[in-house]
Amino acid sequence: MREEDRLRYLKIALVVIGVIFIAGIYLMMNVVWPEGWGWTPRQYEYEQMIMGVYAVLGVFLIRAARDPLAHASLIWFTVWSSIVHAGIMLVQALVDETERANLLGDVPALFLVAAVLWVLMPRKGKA
Repeated sequence: MREEDRLRYLKIALVVIGVIFIAGIYLMMNVVWPEGWGWTPRQYEYEQMIMGVYAVLGVFLIRAARDPLAHASLIWFTVWSSIVHAGIMLVQALVDETERANLLGDVPALFLVAAVLWVLMPRKGKA
């Protein structure tokens, strides 16, 4: 893929992921599929904290879409924090059967976010 195309797709991905982080996580945790995105038993205070952190990250990802190269550290933070978050949740879901629905919910979603941004980030020296 040409670097110009990679950068164009990255800008689109940052906006889409940003919007999902702002509104989609709330909808998935509370409306669409709470079992696959929430905690069992429900821990509303913790869920609100996570939604707040991700909403703020979403706003900054949308802002980063204007000039992704100037915001590379934020994008790489999103990649690595998504991998770590999904990895921890993966282990928890395997150990605690009440969390198994997360194996089909937020665990693959976080790995997908990390993979998309990783693939689309311009390579050093080629940007």
